[in-house]
Amino acid sequence: MSTDGESKVILLVRLLNAIDQGNHSFESLKDRIAEGERRPSTRSLRRYLAILANAGFPLYFDRAANLYRFAEGYSLKRLDLSSGELFGLVALRSLGASIGGAIGASIDDVAEKLVGSAGRTARARVDEASPMAFRLSGISLDKGGERAFALLSAAERSSRSVRFKYRDKEGRSSSRRVDPYGFIINAGRVYCVAYDHTRKQKRTFAVDNVSEPVVLARTFVRPNDFNVEEYAAASISGVLHNDETTEVRVRFAPRVAKAAAAARIVADFRVEPGAEGSTEIAYRVADVDELVRWVLGWGAQAEILGPEFVRERIAAVAAEIVAKYR
Repeated sequence: MSTDGESKVILLVRLLNAIDQGNHSFESLKDRIAEGERRPSTRSLRRYLAILANAGFPLYFDRAANLYRFAEGYSLKRLDLSSGELFGLVALRSLGASIGGAIGASIDDVAEKLVGSAGRTARARVDEASPMAFRLSGISLDKGGERAFALLSAAERSSRSVRFKYRDKEGRSSSRRVDPYGFIINAGRVYCVAYDHTRKQKRTFAVDNVSEPVVLARTFVRPNDFNVEEYAAASISGVLHNDETTEVRVRFAPRVAKAAAAARIVADFRVEPGAEGSTEIAYRVADVDELVRWVLGWGAQAEILGPEFVRERIAAVAAEIVAKYR
């Protein structure tokens, strides 16, 4: 390579590093890449910036700040990951593999990009790390479900309304026009939380029951106070919603007390020590029937203490179970 060629490469590298810092104006870039007292001309600097842009570097001029920067999320700096962060990266890759489907693939793509940004050493450490397994329900969407999720998620990001046909759990079909606010994943299924213009309220739709989705030109503004985590917080599945909640107290036997306390099924709960090593937990839930089904999964190791109408409900369900096995 000629001396002029080498000088130009060095100059472009300096320019890239200066832009990566994100605190240089056009004139400041001239000073940053100057060779001694030789500052590039305005015409030369514009040419250098064009060379970098044409090479694919996502640089732009922030007019409000009068600074040259890279697009958000892009940097030339290698990630310097700590041991704990590497462990988290391994967990992220395992999580994506466990979930599967389009969402799992997206998680894996992000993890791979992070590994690539961290360099060869980090890649070797991640690839050699001890594996871990997440016991989660894999997400299984057919082609129609994958297409519906892709369109709904794209509409959510661009704040566009969507029209589709929906089949509810009773098999009834209807046409809906909604504003998608967010998504909940539970038990291998994906649900879309959206404002339903037909029902005039927020509703939750199973994505695999959506057909013929069409993204509309109409845009919407999501309420500032909407948070999908808070919306789902009072439901075990995250799907059922109610403006009023009920506190239900459950006693767990000593042999399952630690496991029950670790199972954070809703956001609002209170753990208290019980007699002889047992644990009592008060859950505030949106749907008591959902909690009844969950408590039954603990068998005789769990007992609902109150309210009384919830005890009566689980007793009735238990009686139906007994009748089936007589």
